[in-house]
Amino acid sequence: MTHRTLVDGFRMALVLGGGNALGAYHMGVCEALLARTEPDWVVGCSIGAVTAAILLGNPPEVRLSRLREFWTETRQGDGPWMAFMPGPVRARWSNGFGLNALLAGRPGLSQPRFPGLLSILPFMPPDLSLQDHRPLGATLDRLVDWDLLGDSPVRFSLLAIDLERGEEVWWDNRRDRITARHVLAATALPPLFPPVELDGRLLWDGGLGNNLPIDRVLSGDLDGPWLVVASDLYAPGGDRPRSLDGTITRAQDLGFSLQARTRIGTLSRERELARRADAGAPPTILAHLVHRPPAHQRALKTLDYSGTTLGERAGQGRADMESMLPRLARAPRDEPLAVLSLADQG
Repeated sequence: MTHRTLVDGFRMALVLGGGNALGAYHMGVCEALLARTEPDWVVGCSIGAVTAAILLGNPPEVRLSRLREFWTETRQGDGPWMAFMPGPVRARWSNGFGLNALLAGRPGLSQPRFPGLLSILPFMPPDLSLQDHRPLGATLDRLVDWDLLGDSPVRFSLLAIDLERGEEVWWDNRRDRITARHVLAATALPPLFPPVELDGRLLWDGGLGNNLPIDRVLSGDLDGPWLVVASDLYAPGGDRPRSLDGTITRAQDLGFSLQARTRIGTLSRERELARRADAGAPPTILAHLVHRPPAHQRALKTLDYSGTTLGERAGQGRADMESMLPRLARAPRDEPLAVLSLADQG
């Protein structure tokens, strides 16, 4: 494939947010995007870091097939009838799949640990998490060539949170030798998974503080025009909750989506101030893609690995990226930060 840019004169960064099983949306985005261009930089948080590691740790001709292999191995078996269920029935099934993954784990991703949930009972030893995600490390070691990732011409950055200091911890293949253990640290979401210790720091999932880390690319002094394609797994809009299930779902969506909204607002002001201080400050474009879950995806949607649901998420990602392409062709080329968003589409 001949490399070409999506926007002439702009280097392109791909930012992949966190969201566990919602990350199948990233696969669809990448299928549509990588058929047309190559990113200069990929930034990943949580399942976004997993996605990026698989893509950059494989040759271009097999990277998407490796990513599909990852999702095929982790999916829960269902049937074509799932797509035809009435909404309320489908919601119960979706939460059922999520509960199964919560209690039993997923092959190649996680497994129950002892005492885990039983640690809440009297006379049981304490524990820090419900599951052990070392199986994910073994899966990544099989699917990712870490030397190839380290030598990739594409820059790769991923983050975790120091749980004692409350600080972001970043790794970058330009200076660090990234391994499966770094990705495990970046996906250690409490209380599902235990923290990971690296270099004397105890680390949790970076999504706790920066689930869509677009500021890694767009903040500070820039070395030229940048286009950031951001794949966000949590939508800010949603229905009024009518049940406890709906309340948990809405709180979850807002908790993560408002992180992105706040950062976009901050970056817009920062880029505008940079332009005022220096008329030659480079322009930037943010293409904000957002997974918009159907009503039947509820409180445990991030653990719903059913094959039908994963396929629907990937399909939405492909469609959203295809919808964004003509908007990018018309995007302004001289604004401090031009924001193109699909967040509010139905």
